[in-house]
Amino acid sequence: MTDPSPPAPPRLLTIAGSDSGGGAGIQADLKAFASRGAHGMTAITAITVQSTVGVSAVHPIPPEIVVGQVAAVAEDIGVDAVKVGMLGDVATIEAVARALDLVGPAPVVVDPVMVAESGARLLAAEAVDALRELILPRAAVVTPNLPEARALTGLGGDAAAEALAAAVLALGPRAVVVTGGHADPVADVFADRERTVAIPGERHPDGAAHGSGCTHSSVLAAELARGADALAAARVARDAAARAVRDGLRGIGAGAGPVDVLGLRPPGDGGAALP
Repeated sequence: MTDPSPPAPPRLLTIAGSDSGGGAGIQADLKAFASRGAHGMTAITAITVQSTVGVSAVHPIPPEIVVGQVAAVAEDIGVDAVKVGMLGDVATIEAVARALDLVGPAPVVVDPVMVAESGARLLAAEAVDALRELILPRAAVVTPNLPEARALTGLGGDAAAEALAAAVLALGPRAVVVTGGHADPVADVFADRERTVAIPGERHPDGAAHGSGCTHSSVLAAELARGADALAAARVARDAAARAVRDGLRGIGAGAGPVDVLGLRPPGDGGAALP
């Protein structure tokens, strides 16, 4: 009698933009998926001409191709969880809203990418309403940082993270994590319909942070695919993102270095893979 085949790994789909520098976008998502033992699939929404120092051009993918990519993997492979990242414009948001109908009950994690680490705008101003109305209500978890939460809610710079989380939650997702990488002291704030919880973490100001938001949301999606509840998944994602920043790759390009979620730094150089 032969041994049964081992179970397949979780099947995770990222719907996001491509970063030619490899630090963020689908490249970061696939690394994060692999770090959690998951099989990564992609539906590319835009191709960015990007390095560590900036974004010089963005080419949106035709909406029918975005939907087609999702349909192809959903029909053949199946999807256990979805991470949504850069969407760019209204046409792409409308396409992704249609595409999410194809993935069945898979939980959706939305990282509302608006501005690149270099400062380049990655979501058109006129597309914010479409993101609020068509995508956020589909989300199991939304993971804005503080500036993104302010842009989504219209609350001012003096609004506390707890108030921002409540305002994002009112837009329709089942849970929200306002990430605290831009605050001091550092704490993510998780909120759902029943509770608001601070998730403290260490600050690594000397780390390399490009792709930290992508890594956080992708790890969170991987944990949901394995059956974790949203708060437990958010705790794992917070720790994973912090470690990836701490171990980030310096000397890669002249600008913001990429996070290292895979333990790529040589042994003895301070790097450490996630457990």
